[in-house]
Amino acid sequence: MKKIVVSEKAPKAIGPYSVAVQTGQMVYTAGQIGLIPETGEIIPGGVEAETRQVLTNLKNVLESAGSSLGDVVKTTVFLRDMADFSKMNAIYGEFFAQNPPARSTVAVAGLPKGCSVEIEAVATLREYA
Repeated sequence: MKKIVVSEKAPKAIGPYSVAVQTGQMVYTAGQIGLIPETGEIIPGGVEAETRQVLTNLKNVLESAGSSLGDVVKTTVFLRDMADFSKMNAIYGEFFAQNPPARSTVAVAGLPKGCSVEIEAVATLREYA
């Protein structure tokens, strides 16, 4: 059985998808981009500011599902430009300082709203962690 996750503290989906789905002991998020929840606009400041906003959005989505960044087991990072990897990685490391999840990072030709970075996550529910 699946449960659709909604979060008042994260951007609304910008298409026909859910921001996250919980099934069993797991939460699967859609990719988050650096949207400011209140405005729906990309946060200014480049890949570092966007990465910080992306991970804040993911944190809020996961918390709405009964999970947390500490419960994340896998992320996938999509970068528009692999030259931004070290900048993204420095901010990412602030959010996952201990016991980081498994991660894949891929370069892509483009991302929604012209953003620089998108991250999706798979996490366990806190009650099962």
